[in-house]
Amino acid sequence: MLAESFEEFVESLELDNQDDIDKKFRSITKRLNMSYYDGSTSEEDHGYKVGSLGRQTAIRGISDMDMLFVLPPSKYEQYEKHEGNGQSALLQDVKKELRKRYSNEKIIVRGDGQVVVITFSNYEVEVCPAFENDDGSFTYPDSNEGGKWRRTDPLVEIGESEYMIDHTHNHFKYICQMIRAWKNNIGFKMGGLLIDTLVHRFFRKYPAYVTATYEDYLPLFKDLFTYLKEQNKEQNYWRALGSRQPVYDKHKTFISKAKKAYNKIKDLTEESEEVYEKLQEVFGIKFPVPETVAKAEFSSYAYLSTAAATEQFIEHKFKVDIRYSLKIECEVSAKGFREGLLRTYIRTKKPLLLARTLRFYIEKNEFKERHKDIPLPFDIYWKVRNRGEEAIKRNCIRGQIKKGTTQIEESTSFMGGHFVECYIVSNGVCIARDRIDVPIFETPFAMKIKP
Repeated sequence: MLAESFEEFVESLELDNQDDIDKKFRSITKRLNMSYYDGSTSEEDHGYKVGSLGRQTAIRGISDMDMLFVLPPSKYEQYEKHEGNGQSALLQDVKKELRKRYSNEKIIVRGDGQVVVITFSNYEVEVCPAFENDDGSFTYPDSNEGGKWRRTDPLVEIGESEYMIDHTHNHFKYICQMIRAWKNNIGFKMGGLLIDTLVHRFFRKYPAYVTATYEDYLPLFKDLFTYLKEQNKEQNYWRALGSRQPVYDKHKTFISKAKKAYNKIKDLTEESEEVYEKLQEVFGIKFPVPETVAKAEFSSYAYLSTAAATEQFIEHKFKVDIRYSLKIECEVSAKGFREGLLRTYIRTKKPLLLARTLRFYIEKNEFKERHKDIPLPFDIYWKVRNRGEEAIKRNCIRGQIKKGTTQIEESTSFMGGHFVECYIVSNGVCIARDRIDVPIFETPFAMKIKP
């Protein structure tokens, strides 16, 4: 039964917009061929899907397509000799050519100065102009710090991913996709290439899982989260699958998140009463729960009562593709006087008393910071969820997702284990999220919006 849930979950992660992605790719490739190859109308020549889509590890809800377009060698000579920042000039020229096809879409050179971004109604396409090298790698422009050229080797990474997918009978792909689902559910930033690289290294370290089936997924993820949580926090980069290029992760947030995930599932067996509850906590609300389980053991977790009808889930309202960091904080005050941060209360086990005001606010929004030069629109949503017997008795579990501003104010009322979540939504996609748990059981506590 658990194996069937894993299989159903994997199937739910498959892309649902592949046809539209392919159509956009062909259209962009054709336009650039017309511009740079004497009016060629080819929809395939010189264009490559790269990134997670190229490696076949992308999941439903992906909010960007990475593509590489190979320019003629003569263009490299032109921009290398360009007076000033030739790399910036190249990106601006590609942007100008794309406007001939996409006059109604927003087209920008992204803040990192390496790609041209076309924003469509449901996702973005990041076009990286490049030049092919003799060894099959590519040189691409970086317009930062006066301009320079960089090297990338995505086709070797794609080839190694394709080999592993075949070698593991697709399970390498499925595991990479489930790690993306975990990342999106928990709400932290982790690059797709790093995910695929670490899963690739995991299979190399644990060759027995090469022949894994869905029946092996629970022990596999116990070992995988163990492997992730034991990565060296001092390590600056990992060598990418296939290309061996360095893959950086400045904050290495995945290590602490993997430790929490491991602790949730380490003692589980297929027969555990809370196995589906814990797997949903790790992978998200869409992890399938068999109907028989939902009606019996799972009902207490899901609070299947009339009160539960108020709870909403971000996954049901928007696509979720976490690509940016978000951090929220909570300030505790009484009668207008600040007492401290909620995280400090929890860490020091200081009791949180009644009649306290809680001000939840955004401390860091990476999406806004990354796009400060060319601001992009986004919306902020909040969710306040009361949990526990008292919340159910009072029919006050709440859990609605509401559009808001950079802060909300709550007040303590009754005890239970509660939480507040915040979401950043841009272009119809939730691209950042954060959560503060309020696990107060000894002290009467809950959140209730002031009238």
